[in-house]
Amino acid sequence: MNKLLEYLSVLKGYKLYVAISVFFVIWMSFFDANSLLTHYELSKESEKLEKQKHFLQTEIQKDRKELQTLYTEEGKEKLGREIYYLKRENEEVFIIEYDTIH
Repeated sequence: MNKLLEYLSVLKGYKLYVAISVFFVIWMSFFDANSLLTHYELSKESEKLEKQKHFLQTEIQKDRKELQTLYTEEGKEKLGREIYYLKRENEEVFIIEYDTIH
């Protein structure tokens, strides 16, 4: 029984250190400016921005390919015919518009 009381008396001094350590861990995890919650939110935002970056890079690649085709003579002719309704001499262009409302 004496050994048990001695052991408990030794632990009595450590209770303060344990309480302070637990308080410190809780404070750093939830209330500090660099808390785990802040790190989680920042990592989610970082992943979102990485996805957006990847999407925009693929869009840039598509636009570059389209620009390369537009710099050719065939691309210029296609652009003029489809968007500006240009035509060659001795040629007639018929524009057919579909009514999508039923």
